[in-house]
Amino acid sequence: MEKIKFEIPNLVSARVTIYDILGREVATLMDKKLTPGHHEINVKESGLPGGIYFCKIVTDGFSETRKIEILK
Repeated sequence: MEKIKFEIPNLVSARVTIYDILGREVATLMDKKLTPGHHEINVKESGLPGGIYFCKIVTDGFSETRKIEILK
């Protein structure tokens, strides 16, 4: 997976964080206010080595964690 895609229904503060397989935070891809609509983040630009990671998306009143694989 090279991109993380998600939809925001209204104006919110959003944070997208990457964790390694041991649960350590290794990168914050985004931490800002987002307008309503579809958004995507390119994970390859994070500079992380290939492997299995977990991506946590947190907004006001919402949280989701996804398993992602970065291929190099």
